[in-house]
Amino acid sequence: MKQTEIFIKSTMDKTLQPSLFYAAEGKEKRPLLVVLHTWSCDRFNQVEKFVPVAKKYNFNLLLPEFRGPNLVENPNRFSACGSELAKQDIKDAIDYAVSERNIDADNIFLFGESGGGHMALLMAGYCPEYFKVIASFVPITDLKEWEEESDEYREHILACCDGDETEMEKRSPKSYIDNIAKANVKIFHGKYDNSVPVTHSISLFNMIMEKYPHSKVYLDIFDGGHQTDMTLAMHWIMSQYKDSKNIDVTK
Repeated sequence: MKQTEIFIKSTMDKTLQPSLFYAAEGKEKRPLLVVLHTWSCDRFNQVEKFVPVAKKYNFNLLLPEFRGPNLVENPNRFSACGSELAKQDIKDAIDYAVSERNIDADNIFLFGESGGGHMALLMAGYCPEYFKVIASFVPITDLKEWEEESDEYREHILACCDGDETEMEKRSPKSYIDNIAKANVKIFHGKYDNSVPVTHSISLFNMIMEKYPHSKVYLDIFDGGHQTDMTLAMHWIMSQYKDSKNIDVTK
């Protein structure tokens, strides 16, 4: 697949923001797979893993930047890490792709892991109607909680949020359960995750289930750590794309 770098004007601050796009083969409209980079990386982070996936299924692939890594070293760090600008960048990139490329707008899939999983849940809270299906792996769901738990990432969380607990709350998926409950999303988390404790996903899921027990929000606790199981991810996405039907178990 041919890589195209595109620059899309932010509808919020009018700056040009980069994304990578890989077009599906053929002239017919094909699904769009949107893949979000991890906490410490940029738009190139998922190229090696997802270009073969997009090629296998003949999906269009979009890799947005959304203001870069959530690190002290990023001069735009306050605009990264789940800010309103970062969320709008992803939405703007999708809007551009749908308007300018052969995209089946009824089949837009979102994937993120770790920091990307955090961002995928924030997008579920920002524009749930955009996505046919969302897969969020090992996500951070509460930045304040993670800041207290993580010696490795504490300085980066504080830098991105300017040390402000209100900013941490605004950039945490737990603050948007009313909208996340409108999405079709599965959260995957390794039981033995030493980077982002599995309790992040369990507590968010329980909050949603308590208020919205009939929502299409699901939780899969797998036997592993801070990692992604691509078989699980693509089985979930493809099952929703094909609208597979569940069969009741015979009593």
